[in-house]
Amino acid sequence: MRTRSLLALVGSTAALMVAAVSPASAADTVLTTGGLAGDAVAVGDVLNATLASGTAATFRSSATGTSGISCSQSAFNATVADNPAAPGTATESVTAHTFGGCTSNVFGVTGVNGITVNNLPYTTTVTSDGVVTVSPQAGSVIQTTVVLRTLLGTINCVYQAPSISGTASNADNSINFTAQPFTRTSGSSLCFSTGYFTAKYSPVTDGSQGDATVFVN
Repeated sequence: MRTRSLLALVGSTAALMVAAVSPASAADTVLTTGGLAGDAVAVGDVLNATLASGTAATFRSSATGTSGISCSQSAFNATVADNPAAPGTATESVTAHTFGGCTSNVFGVTGVNGITVNNLPYTTTVTSDGVVTVSPQAGSVIQTTVVLRTLLGTINCVYQAPSISGTASNADNSINFTAQPFTRTSGSSLCFSTGYFTAKYSPVTDGSQGDATVFVN
């Protein structure tokens, strides 16, 4: 009887240990690391991404054209604000978004001094279906200032958008934005009236968890 009681106690303890470990190794949250239904991305974790290898971030004068600006470098940082159970919608706060190595093939433009993303932070939501939406703070807009060198001197081109949308893919842990329109709000005629933003960021990693790749569930 005492042997059976001891075995029952050991079995119960083991079951409790498994129950305690299971949520960490098989999370049921929208964002995970290590694979689908892997470890949960914690609130407060900082996610990072740079451009996918061999790609560029572009601002084109038309949705399908080739005239505009191309940047060989771009990166973002986002802090996770909410990561609920899947299916659901995770929320992040984009605190930095940078561009570098930019060139232009616009007639009259001799170079790109820089591109600055204004009005940060932005709110980003990611659904279980992989829909990514970037929105400004209440009462604000998404804004980017492009500084160009031209034959007539340096000019500032300011572009704004109410929001932009992209898609997340687990195939390469990426976020892809395609021809997202920004309207020029100030700048000379050398600043095209609408700038279409395209960029693919991959892989998205969790810098708070050893740069583990991030999956969407």
